[in-house]
Amino acid sequence: MKKVALITGITGQDGAYLADLLLKKDYLVHGIKKTFIQF
Repeated sequence: MKKVALITGITGQDGAYLADLLLKKDYLVHGIKKTFIQF
């Protein structure tokens, strides 16, 4: 069974690096990004 990781800010520099690292270690990776809303 694969380990699962949830990364917040996956589109940022650190999040992208962490996602790549965990995918190479055979993790199932889910990511959350913040949507910019302009008022």
